[in-house]
Amino acid sequence: MKKWTIGKPDPKAAEILSGQGGLPRICADILVSRGIDTIEKAAEFFNQQDGEETLSDPFLIKDMREAAETLLAAVDEGKRICIYGDYDCDGITATAVLYSYLECIGGNVEYYINDRSEGYGLCSDAVKRLAESGVELIVTVDNGISAVNEAKLISELGMELVITDHHQPPDVLPEATAVVDPHRSDDLSPFKDLCGCGVALKLIAAMDGGDYSSALEQFSDLAAIATIADIVPLKGENREIVRRGLHYLENTENVGLQALISVSGLRHPISSTGAAFSIAPRINASGRFGSASEAVELLLCEDPDEAENMANRLNTLNTERRKTEADIMEVIHESILKNPEILNKRIIFLYGEGWHHGVIGIVAAKLAERFGKPVFILSDDGEYARGSARSVEGFSIHKALTACSDVLSKFGGHSGAGGFSLPISDIEAFDNALQKYAAEEFPVMPVMTLHADKLLLPGELNVQTVSALSMLEPCGEGNPQPLFAMLSVRLLDVSALSGGAHTKLKLTYGNKGVYGLMFGTKTAEFPYKAGDMLDILAYPEINTYAGQTSVNLRIADLRRSGVPQQKYFAAKNAYERYKRGEGADKALIPRIVPERSELAAIYRAVPQTHDVSFDSVFFSVCSDDINYCKFRLAVDIFTELGLFSADHYSETVRRLPAENKVDLDDSQLLAGLKRLAD
Repeated sequence: MKKWTIGKPDPKAAEILSGQGGLPRICADILVSRGIDTIEKAAEFFNQQDGEETLSDPFLIKDMREAAETLLAAVDEGKRICIYGDYDCDGITATAVLYSYLECIGGNVEYYINDRSEGYGLCSDAVKRLAESGVELIVTVDNGISAVNEAKLISELGMELVITDHHQPPDVLPEATAVVDPHRSDDLSPFKDLCGCGVALKLIAAMDGGDYSSALEQFSDLAAIATIADIVPLKGENREIVRRGLHYLENTENVGLQALISVSGLRHPISSTGAAFSIAPRINASGRFGSASEAVELLLCEDPDEAENMANRLNTLNTERRKTEADIMEVIHESILKNPEILNKRIIFLYGEGWHHGVIGIVAAKLAERFGKPVFILSDDGEYARGSARSVEGFSIHKALTACSDVLSKFGGHSGAGGFSLPISDIEAFDNALQKYAAEEFPVMPVMTLHADKLLLPGELNVQTVSALSMLEPCGEGNPQPLFAMLSVRLLDVSALSGGAHTKLKLTYGNKGVYGLMFGTKTAEFPYKAGDMLDILAYPEINTYAGQTSVNLRIADLRRSGVPQQKYFAAKNAYERYKRGEGADKALIPRIVPERSELAAIYRAVPQTHDVSFDSVFFSVCSDDINYCKFRLAVDIFTELGLFSADHYSETVRRLPAENKVDLDDSQLLAGLKRLAD
């Protein structure tokens, strides 16, 4: 179960935004719930000045003029220019955008992107090869801000360097003709949250004298994809880049993008969600499983037949990526079946031999979402292990890595994610250091939290109100799709979609009937039945079928109505503390030792015919006396005695046939609990 918070927007502030700002009331409520509670803040959010969207003067970014003049001079002088990009979607698109522009104005231009094995950013060996081949000017996109040593090498080899990046700079900047990064401490530009391709887009506008018209028309489609894929906040100027880019993406003239959209099966209109889940992963797949150059070549391709072949190749790589993810997840599933105590640690720490470095970050993100905890995953890389980490709100990956830096070869990242490497011989020491840090800094770990913008009333569940939400598009990082809470919703019926891979719910909310869709939830594993009262977090969406328009709910989370979540998470924390061997508060011991009658009630609630979720069984038996800690300990007792089969990865349990009479007193776990209580 995840923790919920439900926003309570100030009705007076929302009324002012709606009246003076001309916003639909539902949109005003959402903005106020997110802290955008004045006309001035709303104008900044929508990136408006005098009612018009705008992008700030590109020359306000430090060193932008020097960068533009250096590149234009190099083009005029026929110098050999190399664009040095990164192997993710942002770096790939930035490379394609700047290459296309420089080639168009007559530049003698080429590009270079590291293989993943070479690591991130400027690589000394690659720099030397570029010098030997006659390159005179290197311009980085989406990297370079930390390349102090490589910048010195470039200068020593007689080449010129222009850096364009969007990552946080170090205390000492690399030596270069121009270092363009909005995060520089001496940069006075008004908008800091551009992605790498967004910086490249502004560089192109600067080379056009500061005029954005051509840059947006030709390249905002790719810049929009990069902005969405790189998970930078969709606020301010990024909203304008993505809004314009999605518009041009509908009828893009980029032949490679046309082929990519076709092979992904993406339908119009193309939303930020569609770009994030259909286009970006296929571009990223080239850098993970092939060569990032394959994606660049696709985005530069002008022949439809060649583009189709290349797009199919990226689609195949993306399929391979998904299979590799699934294979690693299955190995992890088996590991947790054998050792469920992995999940009781404050931090989930996993190591595997031969796990593909290109996908362990994705796997870590999925596991963090599933279990609501920080996840660190490592895979071997010869004598070293390379790792990736993802977190939950309230636990900083970067701070954790910094605290354990004495056993790391290198690391980087931010609060939500990070990468690192260390000698294989130090893996156990690193795990111990991580757990020690978490125990000292977080006696009670943060939990995965879903934030609903507001409680949606039954009267607001209509086509007109839900349609108005489109005003908040594009949605993504920093501007999530509006999420609403609905309490005391009655479940009328449960049906299967796609052969039971997904689930459709028939619901009634107040006097409104509505359908809810749960993608990725198998119907056979859905824990509730007709007649149950549920609390729901959902994204309302417009559905048009056979000429009829209605509202559907895409359900993010649900649970039985009235669950006291504070007590639930306190009891879950007590259970994990006990299972980690940290003991239990003496005052809590009487509350966690199950009585025989309680064990009998839990035993009867678990079916023998199929697996059911821990939470569904718990909610069916929970009471003032049976809390979640007591329930989970009871499951462990029955599992120890061979009466239950528990899958802690799937968080499901099933009752096993009792071949012989079993005595509860044979449970060592129960005996230990009773000793604590004595």
